[in-house]
Amino acid sequence: MAQVDLTKSGIDLGIVTGNPEAMVAFYRDTLGFREEPSTPFPGGGAMHRLWCGDSLIKIVAPDPAPKEAAAPAPIPRATGYRYWTISVNNIAEMVAACDAAGYKVAMPVTEIRPGISIAMIEDPDGNWVEFLHNSN
Repeated sequence: MAQVDLTKSGIDLGIVTGNPEAMVAFYRDTLGFREEPSTPFPGGGAMHRLWCGDSLIKIVAPDPAPKEAAAPAPIPRATGYRYWTISVNNIAEMVAACDAAGYKVAMPVTEIRPGISIAMIEDPDGNWVEFLHNSN
């Protein structure tokens, strides 16, 4: 059976948006991701590149902007990628920072099993970002 032979420990995640300024501000300024210079996007537009640990988050802003949006939250409403998870040590602080910046807290910090807490935040496009804290 074939198995992925990784060349880096993180993943690259592409998020397509018609709202790049607000999306970059959320991931860079509120969550603190490290930004690299943007690059041209094939066919027109730009790719904004932000690092979350070893993972590259690509905010893709095609030109012209997309005419359709993905199905909104909650998670079980539609198929496909519905959220992604960031494991953190400071879950309450991150949720408070997002809330103070005006982002929707879709789920406050909730213990889902002993020692495991999660929270869900909506980015400016309505995509859900899960924070997970494991105190075990």
